[in-house]
Amino acid sequence: MTPPDLNLLLTLDVLLAEGSVARAAKRLNLSPSAMSRALARLRETTGDPLLVRAGRGLVPTPRALELRQRIGPLVEEATAVLRPAATLDLKRLERTFALRTSDGFVETFGPQLIARVGTEAPGVRLRFVQKADWESGPLRDGSVDMETGVVGKATSSELRVQALFRDRFIGVVRRSHPLCHGEVTAVRYVEGRHVSVSRRGLDKGPIDEELGSLGLERDIVVIVGGFATALALARGSDLIATVPERHTEALRVGMHSFPLPIPIPAVTVSLLWHPRLDADPAHRWLRGCVREACAERAQRE
Repeated sequence: MTPPDLNLLLTLDVLLAEGSVARAAKRLNLSPSAMSRALARLRETTGDPLLVRAGRGLVPTPRALELRQRIGPLVEEATAVLRPAATLDLKRLERTFALRTSDGFVETFGPQLIARVGTEAPGVRLRFVQKADWESGPLRDGSVDMETGVVGKATSSELRVQALFRDRFIGVVRRSHPLCHGEVTAVRYVEGRHVSVSRRGLDKGPIDEELGSLGLERDIVVIVGGFATALALARGSDLIATVPERHTEALRVGMHSFPLPIPIPAVTVSLLWHPRLDADPAHRWLRGCVREACAERAQRE
């Protein structure tokens, strides 16, 4: 079945409003002959003459009068759909945004973000979702609006990405730990007992590969899925946690941090979202809030 030409809806709306082929043609910037051809197509499509001669003018048929009541709202709605979005009114915006991120990000950057959102758009609610893996499915299916993380091989190439900040890994122990005193060498570092972080449960990572090149190996006694858990264990034991510095600032309060004794490249933490939300005014505004919350925290450090 051939789909109908929806352009005919606008043509019919104008024809019925003007009651004249000539005036309708002028309003639509068409020639009278082109408008006559359009009317012929409308008559063929609807199976009704629509406008018939009455003296020097045209009058609508009963079918045309019926259609006129229905077409006007349809054309108005279609015009509104195709019109650029109205200016965003943050004070009246009511919407819930889901952000997929880690506990450390929420604790470190959440207060600034929540304060800014609450001031600018009091009707907006933020829902923080734990990031249990690197899969891009939640962004693709719309169950989350945006997420933070390090772009890697598992990151879908279709996603939009914007860098937020650079971060480096550091060692963290409780205040009374032996590594609080003296230089932390690679040998002293591996002599301790470690808690390792891996969302996939892996027992080796870039740190272990670098240590392996030096003929050294960490004693990993426990593997956890997040930095917050690793720091909680280190705070209450002699375990050594290795975590990103800026990402976990709020979680490390009261603990001792030290630079790693091996060269581990810094990572870039980015904001990721699906392209279908790229032009959404409210989403664009929230992305700016996230960026500024991270920048504001950096200025305080």
